[in-house]
Amino acid sequence: MSDSPPSLVSDSPPSPAPTPVSSSPKPGVAERSISNSSWEDILLWKKKKQSLSILTASTLTWVVLQVYQYNFITIASWVAMAILAMMFLFGNLLRLLGKDPPKIDDFAISEELVMGSAKRLKGNVEQGIRWMFSVSSEKEWFVFAQAIGALLVLSQVGRYFDFVTLLYMGVVTAMTVPLMYVKYEDQLKKFVGKIRAQGRAYYEKVDEKVLRKLKHKAGFAEKKKEKKVE
Repeated sequence: MSDSPPSLVSDSPPSPAPTPVSSSPKPGVAERSISNSSWEDILLWKKKKQSLSILTASTLTWVVLQVYQYNFITIASWVAMAILAMMFLFGNLLRLLGKDPPKIDDFAISEELVMGSAKRLKGNVEQGIRWMFSVSSEKEWFVFAQAIGALLVLSQVGRYFDFVTLLYMGVVTAMTVPLMYVKYEDQLKKFVGKIRAQGRAYYEKVDEKVLRKLKHKAGFAEKKKEKKVE
């Protein structure tokens, strides 16, 4: 009785095909890039309607609160009353016309929006703390002096302007400075380069005439103490 030839077909199940690795970016990175690009478009006036609406709303808010001296709680109450009156009239009008009023149950704030806002706030706070530590541990005195000088100027400005005015000035600056920088980038870079060169030159002079002499005197005094101890 002849032996049967060995089977070429394996009894084990076929191995699954490797899953293709998607090269698409992560959702968080994609959302951040989209939000950053949209804000850049607003600040650079590529979306003119949104940019104009933000600048107009901030200007009206500042005029009402600062020029006419209205209280924020009073303005918020008036706005809330106006919204309630409009919704009341709109609902009654729909009932008179025999239509269903809008469903309030469908209105909800998405969890993604809340989590995204919280993550952006957390990232900004962490970035500010990291900046403070990096400046405080910086070896160059020029960077430290720049940070202290900027904060000193901000504190002096805060003595003459209240929070609402400073906030409005920040909005106006954010809506105008990036656009001007894009238009006159080369001229501004040359001007900033000259200022930095002059600042470093002044710092080197102070370092040579004052700081090095103080270090030399401190080292000479330490050597005298060591000799006295011996």
